[in-house]
Amino acid sequence: MVAPDRASAPVPDVRVDGRAPGAAGGGTRSRGVPTTARGAGRRRRGRSQRVSQDTDRPADRRVVFDFEVDFSNGGGIQGQGFRLDIDAPDISDEALAAYIVRDLRLLMVGAVRILDKRIVLERHKRVASSGRRVMVDLSHSVTDGMITYPGLPGPVVVDHLSREESRAHYAEGTEFQIGSICLVGNTGTYLDSPFHRYPDGDDLATLRLEQLADLDAIVVAATGLPERGIGPAAFDGLALDGRAVLVHTGWDRHWRTDAYGHGHPFLTEAAARSLVDARPALVGIDSLNIDDTADGRRPAHSALLAARIPIVEHLTGLSALPATGSRFFALPVKVERFGTFPVRCIAIVG
Repeated sequence: MVAPDRASAPVPDVRVDGRAPGAAGGGTRSRGVPTTARGAGRRRRGRSQRVSQDTDRPADRRVVFDFEVDFSNGGGIQGQGFRLDIDAPDISDEALAAYIVRDLRLLMVGAVRILDKRIVLERHKRVASSGRRVMVDLSHSVTDGMITYPGLPGPVVVDHLSREESRAHYAEGTEFQIGSICLVGNTGTYLDSPFHRYPDGDDLATLRLEQLADLDAIVVAATGLPERGIGPAAFDGLALDGRAVLVHTGWDRHWRTDAYGHGHPFLTEAAARSLVDARPALVGIDSLNIDDTADGRRPAHSALLAARIPIVEHLTGLSALPATGSRFFALPVKVERFGTFPVRCIAIVG
């Protein structure tokens, strides 16, 4: 699967040392005629070989491999000693081939062969951080009367005590505003706790902070897909255990328009079950609903919340985040016997 957005694509969850294979410690060469004969002893395909190196250092994983690309209009290129950082224990030949095509921006590709692949334990070659942290707001603002979800009322935001009225209660020159808001929990960017779906599930007051704050985030690119339903392939090869999985569909571009409530992207039931198996801490999406609203069973909500995985819907601004390397926060008000409430979601990058 080739992720459509090179800058934020986390499929596969890899980073290249440079813009071209030569910068990754290997090299490439082009050839005028596609090679069809392969020396049997020269290279081989097959299962990854694992090599342990520098065992006294953190066990980061890198994949080392050669590749050959044939173009459908003739010719091709080769690369030797290509190295990529990976987070998962292994990576498939198909995922590596897709990454090569995307990273080199190749067109008219006929075939890609991955050769002599092996996994080594080496420190990742990420670019050192500048030390500057950037906070990114991933929440929609709540305004009086706005509609978040078709069929649910918008919030009513009024003064309980206006500034003018407050002057009678304080010293001269001192005034305050005390506001009042009436809203349904499903307003703006909000978090669903298991209690939203199940009467014996964790409510907003009993969710663990470890599920909501300072989570290692991974942004899954799901923009421009041919189908509305996002299947399990979007998460293939990604290490998701304990992370905030943020599904970037780009649907937030329709926020506060009629288009937002119709034809939105969603997770399929199979995708939700694959996420349950992957054990993330939280799943978020920048769409109207994590489910297909035409399916009254709500299989994604049902599977994730049954597994005690909170859901954040109506995110925005995910395009500003890197695929990996940010920290995610989504803290609702601590209300007992309440399942859903707006959140101020932020990510810290750097």
